[in-house]
Amino acid sequence: MTQPRLFLHVQDNELATQLLQSAAVRRFVVVRSSDTAPWSEQLLQQPCDLAFIQADQHSETDYQRLTASKLLAEIDFILISDGRPDPVLDKLMRGGAGYHFRRPLDLGCILDTLEDFYQQLSDSRQPVKANTSALDQFGLLVGSSRAMLKLYRTLRKVAVTEANVLIVGESGAGKELVANTLHLASYRAEQPFVAINCGALSPELVDSELFGHTKGAFTGAQREHQGVFAQAEGGTLFLDEVTEMPLEQQVKLLRVLESGEYRPVGSDKVLHANVRIVAATNRDPQQAIAEGVLREDLYFRLAQFPVQVPPLRDRGDDICGLAQHFLAYRNAQEQQQKQLAADTVALIANHSWPGNVRELKHAIERAYILADNHIQPEHLLLEQSADSDEDECLAEVPCGLPLEELEKAAILNTLEQNAGNKTDTARQLGISVKTLYNKLEKYQQAES
Repeated sequence: MTQPRLFLHVQDNELATQLLQSAAVRRFVVVRSSDTAPWSEQLLQQPCDLAFIQADQHSETDYQRLTASKLLAEIDFILISDGRPDPVLDKLMRGGAGYHFRRPLDLGCILDTLEDFYQQLSDSRQPVKANTSALDQFGLLVGSSRAMLKLYRTLRKVAVTEANVLIVGESGAGKELVANTLHLASYRAEQPFVAINCGALSPELVDSELFGHTKGAFTGAQREHQGVFAQAEGGTLFLDEVTEMPLEQQVKLLRVLESGEYRPVGSDKVLHANVRIVAATNRDPQQAIAEGVLREDLYFRLAQFPVQVPPLRDRGDDICGLAQHFLAYRNAQEQQQKQLAADTVALIANHSWPGNVRELKHAIERAYILADNHIQPEHLLLEQSADSDEDECLAEVPCGLPLEELEKAAILNTLEQNAGNKTDTARQLGISVKTLYNKLEKYQQAES
């Protein structure tokens, strides 16, 4: 079997020596770059299976050469940078380059990645595609913690299969980013990625949203509608919060997964689904089965390969790293040089972040607006714990108010606090998303 070829463009002589002396690199036929021409031009003249690129800055010409030749989509890249936001580097990642490691480097992790690529190339697999972000990254995911690096390697392996994947993780942990990364790293990457929140569907329209409907199929169906199975044809269908789907529709979804066939509402024509299913939930699946909100047979169909997304509190230094990442990119957008004060970094490191990465990102964005040059702890506007607010909340409850009005106030206030996110609101209130929709519809009818 022919050895895989590795194109090596490294400006740091010490790093180049460490790589060339490693067992991982010696597995490849190494093609070194020279100073005679830009690295992208040299790579086009002697194509390889994998490119390892370390450059202080990338030019737009590099990107244009690679995309015009389709080389960016055909081989894998490992890119090394000093951590400064670089628009061309982001374009390379969005174009499917692969991995991007930032200094200070974890050489052991880089060598493990090279070993993975060697094994994949030796198995004659197609290259893995990815997308964008900062820190060490894979696809749309960001982070350098052991938990995230383990997740990256798991996703690379399952992405190139056709297995259905069930992503389990807390709200705000990045489940949709995981699903999108799976799609980008799969053989279906050039086809559509369609996401649908099962908890946000009206019970009366679930069938139509999933399978589509014909014109005149029901009152109000004034034209033909394609369901998400048709919209995602050839690509990936992401079913977010799948445990919130009504049981009746879970049966129909199971039927499609078993037979590959479905029928649009009002049609007698049977269609064949060609999609990969990736589902997600913020519930414990076994608990959801025990509570009767998730069919066990559907769970086993969806969870051919389960993936657990780590909560932010379990990601160690990623917490402060992500805060710096969000700030760096906001600085680049606004042409500013705002910084996190030392006390702010300590507060970020010690906060529990129940809303995970989403909460952290929103906190940094709010603080960025409020702060001048230095972001102080008071700029973060972190929510107080439920325990510290308990007495204050009890004092604000008016006496003699009907329970129905109290319930309405609790629902509307929680919905406003969550910026309209119905899934998070239902979880905090301890009710199902379907119940929440029914309550909101009732309030709306009472006002009309």
